[in-house]
Formats: sequence, structure tokens, C-alpha cells
Amino acid sequence: MKVWFQIAVFFILLSSNQCCAQIASQHVVQHILDSSIIKKMNENCIVGLGASVIVDKKQVWHQGYGFAGRTDKIAFTPSTVMNIASISKTITGVCLMKAVEQNKVSLDTDINNYLPFRIINPYFPDEKITLRNLATHTSGLADRYPFYTDSLYTYAQDAREPLGDFLKDYFVPGGKHYSKDNFLNHKPGTYRDYSNIGAGLAGYIVERQTGMKLNLYSRKYIFKPLGMKHTGWFFSEVNLKTHTKLYSKEENLIKEIPLYSVVTYPDGGVRTTVDDLSRFFIFLLNDGKYKGKQIFKKESIQEMMRFQFTKDHTPGNVNPDKLNSGLFWATKMSATRIGHNGSDPGVRTFMLSDLNKEVAVILFSNTSLTESEEDKFFDIYNDLYKFGLIIKNAQSKAPDKH
Repeated sequence: MKVWFQIAVFFILLSSNQCCAQIASQHVVQHILDSSIIKKMNENCIVGLGASVIVDKKQVWHQGYGFAGRTDKIAFTPSTVMNIASISKTITGVCLMKAVEQNKVSLDTDINNYLPFRIINPYFPDEKITLRNLATHTSGLADRYPFYTDSLYTYAQDAREPLGDFLKDYFVPGGKHYSKDNFLNHKPGTYRDYSNIGAGLAGYIVERQTGMKLNLYSRKYIFKPLGMKHTGWFFSEVNLKTHTKLYSKEENLIKEIPLYSVVTYPDGGVRTTVDDLSRFFIFLLNDGKYKGKQIFKKESIQEMMRFQFTKDHTPGNVNPDKLNSGLFWATKMSATRIGHNGSDPGVRTFMLSDLNKEVAVILFSNTSLTESEEDKFFDIYNDLYKFGLIIKNAQSKAPDKH
């Protein structure tokens, strides 16, 4: 019997006989879900995992499983700090929209108006690149592999190379990292190609135009107002005693990976907890409002979350029914979810909601699986999402206490 069907049965009992079944049902439901997740973790050598379920823009459940430190048997909890990889781009996107609110930048202005150096695509030297292009991965700027993975990660400390220096060296002729392969032979706006370095560039522009480093800017306008007390971009900003260790599965062996940082930190440098990120996701899903307070202008978040690809404006390699994009987020799972995922060495993260923003799941894992095993994370995600649907259904059937 499928785990989510078992859970559904117990929630039906709960809603039909609340006085007698409430305490027993809740314990049994938790046991069924826990057993399923732990079984899948053991089968796939996943060391640690944390998750949160959000229903109707409220966190209704959170839990940790396994270990943040395998050797020392340190539990992974919703308060465990972990780098979240590309989910960080959504935070960069919110910083971008705050800069738009402050009239520091425009989404559709040539980015060269904001830079101390010029970025020209050698294939299309007369075409402007905009922040909207960067935020929808249609800029024509490319991550050159294996250079990106081999050169931009710094282990055991924060990256030392300044972001602006790297970007200049990468995109400007004569720079030590410059190559024509850093660009696509596609006009900006006409072709979607996911670019981490493009996200790093967007974050750098926000820093230039606001006069604040991205970590300080996001702390002032996002982390502090949302009460994200365990969130930061750099090692120096978080409590490393609560930071998970990272692991990689190689064949059937688990290898510990040293903690690391990345030069282009706006593309994946945020370190946070399941509980802190839940606050951020609720804020996004609720048009910039959190606990009754409007943190950002509603219009800013709506523009960020709006589908940018329309019938009149769609990259040539994109079918909007299968993939669409907001500003630094995209549809996932055949366009049935919105949000972002993240993947880095020792890191797999999900921050996804249904299209109606009714049921959302945040999932952290501190273990990299092989490419052929990636669907195992989606199996756990799907259990949690179905659990959220059942909670929502039970809440809708519960009698009104008022």
C-alpha cells in the first residue's frame, strides 16, 4: 500500500471522529511517513535530511532525519545550517527586485550602464544584455565547463577572489579567464541556457548599484525582517557548529566532502536552515507579506513570480507548457511546480510549490547521489508533497471552531 494512501486513511479517521482519533492518528501518520523516508534514506545511503511542509502559506510540519555529522552521530534537524546551492538565486532575485523598488536598476536597461567594464557578446556585439535576460537565463552568457566546476570552488574557506575581478577576467577580452566560449551564438532573449555566472553577474550589479555587498543587503531587507537568524552567505556569518558536514556517495561508499565556497556566490552561496528558508518561501508565495506585514511591495514579488515566457516572447528552445521562468526561478516537474532546486557537491535541495501556491515543500539533503539515482530525492519529495495535500484536505474538512 502506498505510504500516502495509508496517511490518507488515517486523516479520514481524524476528520470523521476528531475527539477520539486525533492524538492516535497524528502519531500513526507521523510514524508512517517517518518509516518511508528513513527506508529510502537507508536504501540510498543518504546521510542526513531535513524537510518542511507549507500549506496555505503556513508551515504545518517540519522534521529532520539521519545525521548532520555521521561520525559523531550529530542529528540533522530543521535548524541544521547547510548551503542550499542554486536556491540561493531566488534570494539574489529578491535583492534584485528590492533594487528595482529603490530605482537603483531597471530590468530592461543594458547591463553595461551599471558596470565598470563592458560585456559584449562577440557573436552579437550590437545587442544589449539586460537584467531580465540574466534572471531568465536568456542572456547569451555561458558557464564554460569544466572551468566552472574546476576553478570557482574554494574549500575550507570563503573565496578570496573578488567577484568583480573574476567577472571582468571572464567576460572582457584580455582577461585571464576570457574565451569566446564564455558566450553563446544566440541573440539575448532568444535562447535559454542556464548560467550560474550570469546569476553572479546580476548579484554584482545589485552590489554596484546599491553600494552594499549582497550579504549585507539581503540581511537588511530579507533575513532580518523575516527573522532568518541562522542564514548568511559566508562562513563568518553562520554558526559552523550547527553546519552539516557534506557527503558524496561513490558506488556504495560514503565520502565526506570538505565545506566550500564559490567565487560567484550570488549563484549558490547562501547557507540557511529548513526553518529559515520556510519563512522566505512563505514570503514569496504570499506576495511579499509575512505574518501580516508587507515586507516588499506586492508588485515587486508578483513581477518576480510572473511567467516571463509568453506566446509573444518565448526563447526558441523553450516550450512554455513544459518550462517557464520567473526572475531567478522556474517551473519544475513538467510545469506542475514553481520554485527552485539546488545541486552542488554534497548538497541536494528543493523549494517547490504547486501552481496554486497551496502546498509547498522544502527538502534538504547533505548527500550527493550518482546521476542515475537522482530520482530518489524526487521520491522523497513526492511523499512529502502528498502528505501536504492530505493535511490540506484534512484542514478543509475540519469543523470550524468559531
